[in-house]
Amino acid sequence: MRKLSLADLPDGGTPATLAAIGRGWGPVQRGGISRYDDPGHRTHPESDVHVHDVPEIFTIVQGAGVLELNGSAGTRFTAGDILIIEPGENHHLVSDGDVPLVFTWMHLSPVDAESTAV
Repeated sequence: MRKLSLADLPDGGTPATLAAIGRGWGPVQRGGISRYDDPGHRTHPESDVHVHDVPEIFTIVQGAGVLELNGSAGTRFTAGDILIIEPGENHHLVSDGDVPLVFTWMHLSPVDAESTAV
C-alpha cells in the first residue's frame, strides 16, 4: 500500500498520473464513486478478506477514516489522499469522520491488456 496526496500527482494528464502510481499498470479496468453517510461504515462488510489481482486506487473526495490492511487498522486518510492498494493486499476502508465518506475507486489493467482491449 502506498499513500499519496493529490499534490503528489504530476501535471500532464493520465499517462503522467499512471506513471506516478506505478509501472506495469495501465488503463482503468473499472471503477466508480461511493458515499457512506454513517461513521463506522466498513467497505465490503460481507467479507473479512477482500483482495484483487490488480491494483485498486482510492481517491478520498470527502470525509476521513482508517484503512484496514491485511487485518490491521492504522493508516488514516482524509480528503485529498490517494490510497494505492497493491494486488493481493486485503483491504477495507472504515469511515470515522463527521461528514459522509465519499471516494472514487479504480481497478487498473496490466499494461499488456491495453494492446488486447477492444
